[in-house]
Amino acid sequence: MAPKAFIFLALFSFSAVSLLSLAFADEEKDPGLVMNYYKETCPQAEEIIREQVKLLYKRHKNTAFSWLRNIFHDCAVQRCDASLLLDSTRRSLSEKETDRSFGLRNFRYIETIKDAVERECPGVVSCADILVLSARDGIVSLGGPHIALKTGRRDGRRSKAEVVEQYLPDHNESISSVLDKFGAMGIDTPGVVALLGAHSVGRTHCVKLVHRLYPEVDPVLNADHVHHMLKKCPDSIPDPKAVQYVRNDRGTPMVLDNNYYRNILDNKGLLIVDHQLATDKRTKPYVKKMAKSQEYFFKEFSRAITLLSENNPLTGTKGEIRKQCNVANKMHHEEEP
Repeated sequence: MAPKAFIFLALFSFSAVSLLSLAFADEEKDPGLVMNYYKETCPQAEEIIREQVKLLYKRHKNTAFSWLRNIFHDCAVQRCDASLLLDSTRRSLSEKETDRSFGLRNFRYIETIKDAVERECPGVVSCADILVLSARDGIVSLGGPHIALKTGRRDGRRSKAEVVEQYLPDHNESISSVLDKFGAMGIDTPGVVALLGAHSVGRTHCVKLVHRLYPEVDPVLNADHVHHMLKKCPDSIPDPKAVQYVRNDRGTPMVLDNNYYRNILDNKGLLIVDHQLATDKRTKPYVKKMAKSQEYFFKEFSRAITLLSENNPLTGTKGEIRKQCNVANKMHHEEEP
């Protein structure tokens, strides 16, 4: 072989090896989401979050509903990156202030959890992981299943308020639209039916219900339930700032259970999507199955929450680890990959 050809091949081989080494180095730097991601850098992180959730739930039971809603409102909008928690700035509106975030509250308790973690491990644990793990532990507080969730998410630097409507399923949309939006995240029909079982707990503000009561009562509503709804929502134009609401489940309002499915089969679902879930031919078989078996509901709910929590996260060197969950460290607004 000619010396020049030999040198060229040697250089080519060296370059190829170098590129492979860099690729492997990048993989090592970014393991993605893994179980117990903080076992070396902050071994007590998950225990601190769990204990804080228990403590806060004991003081303010409604926080568990907030943590459960957070994971939907954050992870469904492109990715789980705690963009939901960012405050508005002069340049961008917060997701928290959009119409679709109406009723979201108790964000200060996420900061309480973050402060507790920061005291143990400053600058290590992301707000995105705290948001997801507080939802996981909040589900347990409500009597739901313990779901083993991976960690390693990093925080986004900007709010995504402008695309909330595009990505986040709405209770007034058709069931087809809801299935499509969750489907884009890799969540199938039984998973969607299980996720909407979160309506088993908490309450719905009258603002979201009056179109089913005024000027005429929606004829599909259970007549026995209508009297209660009218009593709780006496005004056709309720004050959004007033505390006027109906419990999602009057039987077990503080327990995440399959009673929701029995209610919607009995036309006691408060929202349009609840009614559609119980009547659409694509979803009704799963509603009936979950109404009969809490074990099946919990199995599908756990699987769906896992898929939701792993929706397109920022990992490795993407994004950042915020010092405070409501403020980005770097005040620039480039698009994250």
